[in-house]
Order: sequence, then structure tokens, then C-alpha cells
Amino acid sequence: MKDLFVPKDSTFIKKEREFARVLKKSRWWKEKLQNQTCYHCGKKFSSKELTMDHLVPLVQGGRTGKNNVVPSCKKCNSKKSFKTLVELKLKK
Repeated sequence: MKDLFVPKDSTFIKKEREFARVLKKSRWWKEKLQNQTCYHCGKKFSSKELTMDHLVPLVQGGRTGKNNVVPSCKKCNSKKSFKTLVELKLKK
């Protein structure tokens, strides 16, 4: 099946990942992790087990910002991969 999007260039992705590292150190992100809940499955995890997931993936042009990142367990983040939530639901 042919891809439905053209991946963003590596310079864009590198810049956004650098910003993600900065955002992970912010008070805002630490407060998001205090709930200890995966955005996707709703299960509880320790803060160290949660990762930063981009709802609109970087390769699809998503930005690293407060309106596009959520805490996610590693299993859900890996399952989601580079898909959006809509693409995940359509695949089911």
C-alpha cells in the first residue's frame, strides 16, 4: 500500500526532537506525568515507564508542543508508531 504522506525532512525532525528533550525537563511535562496514566490505554504506570508521544507524529509534520504531546506507555507508543489516532482507528 502506498504511503498517504510524505515524511518530513530529517532537519525538521531533528529540531523537533531537540525541543522534545527540552520540554521533557519542563515543569509542565513533569506535572503531566504525575497522573501516571497512559493517554491511549488509560493504565497506570510509573513516571519512568511513560514516554512522550506526539499525537500528530513528527514525520507527518506534527510539532513538539503542549497541544500535541501526551504521556504514553511504551507499548502503546510503539503500537501507534508514526500513525495518527484516526489512522489507528481506521486500521481496526
